[in-house]
Amino acid sequence: MTMLTIGKTAPLLPPPGTGQPWMRCNDARQLTTTVPREYVHRSSLAEVFLTGCDRTGEDTFSLTGQWPRAHTFFTSADGTSHDPVQAGETIRQVGLYLCHALYGVPLGHNVLLWNLDFTTRPEHLRIGRGPSDLEMTALCTGFGWKGNRFSGHLQVDIHRNGELAASGTARFSCVAPATYRRLRGDRGLMALTRPLPRRTPIPATSAGRLLSFDVVLAPTTQTGRWQLSPDLDHPILFEHTNDHHPGMVLIEAARQAASALHTPTGFTPTAITTAFHHYAELDAPCWIDATQTTPGHVTITGHQEGRTIFHSTVTGTT
Repeated sequence: MTMLTIGKTAPLLPPPGTGQPWMRCNDARQLTTTVPREYVHRSSLAEVFLTGCDRTGEDTFSLTGQWPRAHTFFTSADGTSHDPVQAGETIRQVGLYLCHALYGVPLGHNVLLWNLDFTTRPEHLRIGRGPSDLEMTALCTGFGWKGNRFSGHLQVDIHRNGELAASGTARFSCVAPATYRRLRGDRGLMALTRPLPRRTPIPATSAGRLLSFDVVLAPTTQTGRWQLSPDLDHPILFEHTNDHHPGMVLIEAARQAASALHTPTGFTPTAITTAFHHYAELDAPCWIDATQTTPGHVTITGHQEGRTIFHSTVTGTT
């Protein structure tokens, strides 16, 4: 019988038939996991797409990530490709992670997203036999504090299997909770307590979606106009409580409006540029207007209470 001595490490026998020694978890050089969900403002670990980050320069970074093969929302209607909007969500997460983990923005600060633009290469979004591992590079410009507000401009390239799959930019500010409450006033609380009920959505096929549950637009009597009306219990679009429609919901509204404008031929977005001007409130109608400017290019504008909330340009193929 072999006796184990406290304070000493017992020798490890090789697994039967392998001739190779066991490797303890602590001996492994690197184990893959997601970054902390709090750094990317997600509640569910399944919605965290980043797995690691290394600093390569003063304001440059190399990151890794992974897209699941069978995501419940960020998958094309036919199930063969990653959704282009997933690239936008990944860029958003990169910005949040760098702010909190590398630049010292405290957790709990609120993000004001001003611009989010991304371009994808559909041939590199095809779902393969395994999860899609990502290699990303990020360049941060003007990242820093001005008073109690942190802001900056982010550029991200997303590579998959050595090929550029998507690239994009984002411009944002981070403010303390007290500043955010002053910005929102009583409107945020009112929106949470009395949001508009969801209206019957347009057909999922018109919106470029497989499930009616994922549609964020309701019909109106005017051609090229819809009402923003997502399900506030949607586990991805409203993954945590918000006192307004998040920016990614507005981007989703833009891509669905572009698709609906091309019914019944269908429309697959490849690039979306978006500028955000005001909060889209939960307790008032927000109207989404779409106009085809040139073949393959659609301009979308969101209006609420007489103000322009956002505008997008969606580029795609029919």
